[in-house]
Amino acid sequence: MHIKKPWTMLLALLSYGASQAAYSAESDSWQFEVTPYLFAAGIDGTVGVRGVTSDIDASFSDIVDDLDLAFMGLITARKGPWTYGLETIYVKLSDKEAKSVTGPFGQVTVNGALDVTSEISITQGSVAYRVLDTSTALDMIWALRYTKLDTEANVAITTTPGIVFPGGSKSASGSDGWTDAVIGVRVLQPLNEQWSLLGYADVGGGGSNLTYQFMLGANWEFAKDFTAKVGYRQLYWDYEKDGTVWDMTMGGPYLGLGIKF
Repeated sequence: MHIKKPWTMLLALLSYGASQAAYSAESDSWQFEVTPYLFAAGIDGTVGVRGVTSDIDASFSDIVDDLDLAFMGLITARKGPWTYGLETIYVKLSDKEAKSVTGPFGQVTVNGALDVTSEISITQGSVAYRVLDTSTALDMIWALRYTKLDTEANVAITTTPGIVFPGGSKSASGSDGWTDAVIGVRVLQPLNEQWSLLGYADVGGGGSNLTYQFMLGANWEFAKDFTAKVGYRQLYWDYEKDGTVWDMTMGGPYLGLGIKF
């Protein structure tokens, strides 16, 4: 039987220790990722301000026709088992084809006379902790979701009955914002060195009566530090306070590009 010389064994142990230290340093160093993305969402629900409410059912193609401005992005910072995230969504829409309006004076039939302009911004700060990191990764997530809504509704005299809005038209505008605390879970399932599957869900409330979100997607790391992300996402709010209503579902496919640095 051949026994290694002591200095050879010592060199091997030092080499192994150095490689483990390098791996530990890499896993404990900060890792950042910026992900601009497109959320091709449709919206369905009720929006209202100061007692004037409107039912909205718009596909993504409808939204593109009415879109004035949009911005969406996510930045994350990870160190060890902890991940910190900050996400922003901003959308400004002008909708002139709402199906019905209910005003503070009674029921109104619109006949294409309603003009609703809505600006919605969503900002979410999150903290995630990896509770499982084997072949499947599992993160518990705590987050604050701030939603701000600016709405302006104008109704012309073509409404029926015409006496509902004396003077020819009725306008209502307002701004409201609220914060919800949410708790969620995220699951990552690698398929190979490049592909992985994503599942995410959260639920909460506080400012609103109820809010939830879920995502199903796939990630493809097609080059070093670059990951394509695709899937389906849905957000829901049930908010009503002081005449402001945002009982809305926003859902559709998303496509993003993660850039690590």
